[in-house]
Amino acid sequence: MTDSTSVQRSINRSLGTPLGKQPTRVLFLGAGELGKEVTIELMRLGAWVCAADSYAGAPAQQVAHEARVLDMADPKQLKALFDDIKPDIIVPEVEAIATQVLAEAAANGAQVVPSAEIAAICMDRERLRVLAHEELGLPTTPYRFAGTLEELRAGAEEVGYPCVVKPIMSSSGHGQSIVRSADAIDAAWTEAQEGRRAHDEGDISRVIVEALAPLERELTVLTVSSSAGIVTCTPIGQRQESGDYRESWQTNEPAGTTDRNDETARAQHIAKTAVEGLVAKARTSGETGWGVFGVELFVLTDGSILFNEVSPRPHDTGMVTMISQRLSEFALHARAILGLPVTPEHVALSIPEGTTAASHAIVVEGDGQAAFGNVAQALAEPNTDLRIFAKPEVHGHRRMAAALAIGTDETDARAKAARVADSLDIRVI
Repeated sequence: MTDSTSVQRSINRSLGTPLGKQPTRVLFLGAGELGKEVTIELMRLGAWVCAADSYAGAPAQQVAHEARVLDMADPKQLKALFDDIKPDIIVPEVEAIATQVLAEAAANGAQVVPSAEIAAICMDRERLRVLAHEELGLPTTPYRFAGTLEELRAGAEEVGYPCVVKPIMSSSGHGQSIVRSADAIDAAWTEAQEGRRAHDEGDISRVIVEALAPLERELTVLTVSSSAGIVTCTPIGQRQESGDYRESWQTNEPAGTTDRNDETARAQHIAKTAVEGLVAKARTSGETGWGVFGVELFVLTDGSILFNEVSPRPHDTGMVTMISQRLSEFALHARAILGLPVTPEHVALSIPEGTTAASHAIVVEGDGQAAFGNVAQALAEPNTDLRIFAKPEVHGHRRMAAALAIGTDETDARAKAARVADSLDIRVI
């Protein structure tokens, strides 16, 4: 089957079944707050959705047609789920998934979002960095890969100190260390081995060591691959703590702001090039490569922009699009994976020119159920909104909600979103 024939059959199936007697069957692997929003958007377009996760009562499970609980990293459990549900479309929302079973499902005709091949590449920092820098020519920090402690020591000397050491498979900063001198390399190696994503790739995890860039800030460029091609959203600024998103914002810059518009164009070019490369990999195996990608970029103190990583799914920082764009990243994802075209008009900002939208993660600490009070007062300020994820429990700390706001500029929008969060009376019971 040729690539074009495979893609066209996917379009025909996706566009035909939502309105027919047999709706498109979509299976989510991971049912968190991002999956919940995509589930709602898919259901609005007539799809049937099953949400699977490692625990019961996950956010997307609360709204889906059906819910399942299993260990998605267990190949036997995952294959049994596929055999039972018989999904047309499989949407991985987490990384702890038996990737070989995903690949087999794609080979057997299921549409994996964005593709089984892309999911495997984006989970592997080595494969992703080789594609981005060595094949596509995107700018990155200097880096080396290492499979032993001795190779790590040599690699660190080559890229120089300070440097960052990460396992090639991990997420949310797990296993990551900033190393400022050679005597800390051994500890960084140990941290990478203990913090890697999974232990099914062998006794030892390869690591990447890269120069610590003079970072000014980070950007996310949401990039959408659909039956109409690839388009990019306005870049999203962000603030993180320990590798997790805490704030994000998106500004509708006036046309005359030359410096920022130039940065936007450069960031969007890098993001689009990265996603084009990934989609090309998917097409070689007959997969569509459709969906939303969160392309993570570094802006350095000298104004240059470097590629960092890609999340092959809606991004945490993209929650701001629920108030900044006519179609949120979740609506865009739903349209794309169903085979509907996504064009530049669909990714346009809806906030007035010169204003900024912001989101603020609400992280709750404690042990038990989180109860939210004082919601009316929190939402009393104009141009604000709130999403409470209804996760069943928190143990330690957990992101449980997000505040949204539109302001006159970045400072105003971030402050308004923070006031919504601070006005809530949150108790753990």
